[in-house]
Parts: sequence; C-alpha cells; structure tokens
Amino acid sequence: MSSVFKALDAISLSLSRVAELVTLVLVASMIYEVAARYIFGAPTIWAFDISYMCTGTLFVLGAAYALRQDAHVRIDFLAQKMPAGLRRAIEGIVFLFMLTPIFAILSWFAVGRAWRAYLTGEVETVSPWAPLMWPFYALLALGLVALTLQIAVQGLRAFRGETHAAFELEA
Repeated sequence: MSSVFKALDAISLSLSRVAELVTLVLVASMIYEVAARYIFGAPTIWAFDISYMCTGTLFVLGAAYALRQDAHVRIDFLAQKMPAGLRRAIEGIVFLFMLTPIFAILSWFAVGRAWRAYLTGEVETVSPWAPLMWPFYALLALGLVALTLQIAVQGLRAFRGETHAAFELEA
C-alpha cells in the first residue's frame, strides 16, 4: 500500500511541476500582451483565452500536491481540542467517504467533457481566436483525477496514522 501512496505522491508532484510551467506560460503571455497592446498598439486576440486557461489549469494541477503538503487553508479551532486519534478518524471519514466520492463524480464529468470536446472538435465560441477546448478540459480532468486520488490517499493515511506532522497538534 505504501508504494501506491508514493506513486500517487509522485504523480501529484509531477503535476505540480506542470503547473509551474503553466505559470511561466501565463506570465510570458501576459507580458507579451501588455507589450503588444501598449508599446506597439496591436493587442492579441488570444491573450484572454490563454490567461483563463492557464489560470484554471495551474490551480487544478497544483491542488493534489498542495493537499499532500498540507498547504490548504484549515480552520482547526475544534480539532485542537480533540485527541489525535479522533482527529485522524474524522479526517479519514471525511476524506475517504465524503470528499473522494464527490471529487470522483466531478472527475468523471470532467473526463467526459474533455472526451466529448475532443470528439467534436469543440472550440471556444465567444473568442475571436476560437481555440480548441479539449486540451484545456483534459488538463482540468487530469488535475481533478489526481486530486481525487490524493484525497483518497490522505484519508487512508489518516486511518493508518500516517498524517503530516502539521496535522498532529499537541493534545
């Protein structure tokens, strides 16, 4: 089981590296757009599309790694008053039996949407650039699947008592 956990952690790390690259694309495209618009008076037709696609994908691709690193915001004023074992049990139940099914359903729909966009050659209809949508949808689906798997792993880790040191507050 531990090797499966490590493999999923590696996938999360890899997707976070892709998110870092997407961030570079976002920054470079925005710098180019600003220069094209204000220095050369020739705005691009693709900058808005690139910005929302990059922002969406970098957020979703980095979410699984952020969960693994316990980087999500947590309000734990109640958890501080509970014994560590009870906190882990609640976290395991919430992650494994509540969040995992919800995100699995979201992932299922996202994969279906990406596949449908690929089959139909769907393009962005409100954009003058009209980019193909399936690469964007596919990256969102990939990020959601990775997040779903990482949520399940974190739930199993909680049941096994293998949570981050940050989860373990002094009782």
